[in-house]
Amino acid sequence: MVDIREEFIEQAKRLARGAEVLPGGIEELAVKLQHAKDTNTPLRVKLGMDPTRPDLHLGHTVVMRKLREFQKLGHQVVLIVGGATAMVGDPSGKSETRPSLTKEQVEENAKSYFEQMSKVVDVTKAEVTNNADWLHKMSFTDLLKLASQITVAQMMTRDDFAKRYAEGRPISVHEFFYPLMQAYDSVAIDADIELGGTDQRFNTLLGRQIQEAYGKKYPQMVMLLPLIEGTDGVVKMSKTYPEHCISLTDSAKDMFGKLMSIPDTLIVKYFMLLTDVSEEELKNIENSLKDPSVNPRDLKLKLAYTITEEYHGKNGADQAQAEFINVVSNKGLPSDIEEIKVEQGKNILDLLVELKFVQSKGEAKRLIQGGGVKIDGEKIADMMYSVQFDESVILQAGKRKFAKLVK
Repeated sequence: MVDIREEFIEQAKRLARGAEVLPGGIEELAVKLQHAKDTNTPLRVKLGMDPTRPDLHLGHTVVMRKLREFQKLGHQVVLIVGGATAMVGDPSGKSETRPSLTKEQVEENAKSYFEQMSKVVDVTKAEVTNNADWLHKMSFTDLLKLASQITVAQMMTRDDFAKRYAEGRPISVHEFFYPLMQAYDSVAIDADIELGGTDQRFNTLLGRQIQEAYGKKYPQMVMLLPLIEGTDGVVKMSKTYPEHCISLTDSAKDMFGKLMSIPDTLIVKYFMLLTDVSEEELKNIENSLKDPSVNPRDLKLKLAYTITEEYHGKNGADQAQAEFINVVSNKGLPSDIEEIKVEQGKNILDLLVELKFVQSKGEAKRLIQGGGVKIDGEKIADMMYSVQFDESVILQAGKRKFAKLVK
């Protein structure tokens, strides 16, 4: 029985905030932390990234913030670019086979990833590698050995595969190799901890199993972080739903405004996973939400300011907050409305899409139906509305998008 010192139990508790730690929970994590300190061997903390898209959103930062905590404690962060795995495509949570990426797409997206990730993690101190360096060099014999470590029955316990099989949807054999490839990464870089979202449970735990099969005495622990919902409070934050996604590339004004639009039910979760507020502050926020005399809007203002300040600095957060209060609370107009030349008689649906105020005509219709489209303050209800004006008009879409239309 290991005598765990209190400082490492406290470290483990802080690291485990908001996370599921497997197996063994906080106690086993504390043992790892203590052993690392006593032997002067920093833990190797793994995060694998398949750069399927070129930009990151706040949902990605949940795991990245945890990496930063490990870095501050002196542990070694290992970032794995999925040069090989991205060419297969992670089937986790998918209802159909994902398209593969080319080597060039992976490299271009990875470059953008690291630029944005550096806003959270000290990438210069991380060990950055590409799993193509070892996976593309494997012989067919190596591949057979890896594949022999798991059964088809085990693979079919995954909800996504089981559901697709039951529905008669195709499952390509190469998709079975994705979790095996990700698991072998843990062998290749000798991981002690692997971080991932809750949708990575199967893949990350398989990494532990594969490490054992390849002789690692103390296989990796797994820390699973929640997936956060987007601004609608329903669907997980994803670039698939841009209208509900808060990107790291968003302007301070857009980031602030989107954060203010989240439902009250997400306030505590966002504070816990996206900020560094203390446990005591978190309890106070929870209690405040139960107090009928407290307006949740005030808590959201604090949340929006805190997160916006982290990515855009104090000046950016100050300006974004002032703009929000002016436009939304005081029903004013933004100070930086862009002038756009528009031909007379343009259909409102076409115009909204053309200005990129919406992603599609379907979204434009929903916005109009909800009373979210206005011209000079007057709501537009007619889907066939033709935009016509004398000199100029102000077009508003939703709470935060404006344009001054001119001839």
